Amino acid sequence: MAINSITKRWLLNSLCVILLILIIIEISFGIGIRSYYYSGIEQAMVARSKAAVGLLEKAADDPRLDVDNEIRSTVENFEDKGKMEIMAIGKDGKVSITSSGFKPENNVTMPDYEVAKTASSRNGEFKGVMPGGEPFMAVTVLVPNQSKNYRALRYVVSLELVNYQILVIVAILTLIGIAIIFFVVFTSSYFIKSIVIPVGEVGATARRIAAGDFSVRLKKKYNDEIGELCDIINYMAAELSTTERIKNDFISSVSHELRTPLTAIKGWAETLQDCGPEDTEMRDKGMRVIVNETGRLSGMVEELLDFSRMQSGRFTLAKSKLDILAELGEAVLMFTQRAQREGVTIEYIEPDSLSPVYGDKNRLRQVFVNIIDNALKYSDTGGRITITARENYLLKEIVISIADTGSGISEEDLPKVKTKFYKGQSSRRGSGIGLAVADEIITMHGGTLTLASRVGEGTTVTITLPVYSKEAEQK
Repeated sequence: MAINSITKRWLLNSLCVILLILIIIEISFGIGIRSYYYSGIEQAMVARSKAAVGLLEKAADDPRLDVDNEIRSTVENFEDKGKMEIMAIGKDGKVSITSSGFKPENNVTMPDYEVAKTASSRNGEFKGVMPGGEPFMAVTVLVPNQSKNYRALRYVVSLELVNYQILVIVAILTLIGIAIIFFVVFTSSYFIKSIVIPVGEVGATARRIAAGDFSVRLKKKYNDEIGELCDIINYMAAELSTTERIKNDFISSVSHELRTPLTAIKGWAETLQDCGPEDTEMRDKGMRVIVNETGRLSGMVEELLDFSRMQSGRFTLAKSKLDILAELGEAVLMFTQRAQREGVTIEYIEPDSLSPVYGDKNRLRQVFVNIIDNALKYSDTGGRITITARENYLLKEIVISIADTGSGISEEDLPKVKTKFYKGQSSRRGSGIGLAVADEIITMHGGTLTLASRVGEGTTVTITLPVYSKEAEQK
């Protein structure tokens, strides 16, 4: 239905424009042809009449010749009687003799004769219609004053044949115009189909994608805007398919991550129910596990809540002037014992002092904790995590670097690791939203979070934060 309406609208608009152009061209051409023919006839008649008058003037200068006899001879012996008629107009303003032998009625008006009487050129022209409806053109020229009986010669030619020829030419032009219209309709139909059919296919594919079929792809037929649209739709389908897979992996991962601490808590709770009051070592160990797993569970839930707030635009920061080294140092201290248990060395190169920053200390500490936790998570026994902080005085920013010697991130995964739900290595625990939350927090502070990594060599996370300024606090 939509395709048909586009086709009709396109053809209708094109035909209206082309038809209007053709009509203007035909009218202009018809007027031009008519003007050309009429002007040619008029010039020929004026030239002929003046040539005749020239001969009469020579006769007037010759005493042996009589001008009136020459005028009668010119009219009666006119050679082109089949093409035009010549009349001699008397001193009384009426037609005296004609080349056809038939005199018109006395009440016939001759505007060309009236013009000739007053014109400095001594001639006049007129186009009109005879009483019978036949179109004609008349040219009148005054004869020499030596004539006693005649005042002017009048040439009259019928325009019927000329009008017929003009009509034939206009008809031919009309047929050419109709042929052009048919050609335009044919070529436009083909051209429109080359557009609307692919657009229809794009629409059908988009509906299938909207219905959840992310495997469908469009075949690219043209290397133009339509082809580019096909590429975009295919890219969108591929990205939606990837997003759907990441979402499913996220749900599975979160379910597993939530189930693991819950299983541990439930297991140790049942164990503590069965152990006696004298088994203090078992009770302490169980409580330690329950507390740790509860904290881990609480952290995951808080991470999910933060992400939900970000998605809904309800995520806010409680900013204040703070010592960034204090927050970074606390985050490092939190992981010291865990790193020792896992056989990973944390090397914290702490500068003497850094300029303060304007930010939310809890959220910044959350970022540091998340990144150090990831570094430990992806580091094997014997690995090393190096944490440095420095100040870039030129750019007025704090630069914090957290580098590990872990498994690293592939070039394919690196641009996507900050994307929500994305997990480069699904075998490692995690929800896949920690880096997305961390990146958003740093961005809200006016800083940047970038990653550089090589598979098998490790990953370096670099965080930049602007130093404190009164202007930033006033905003």
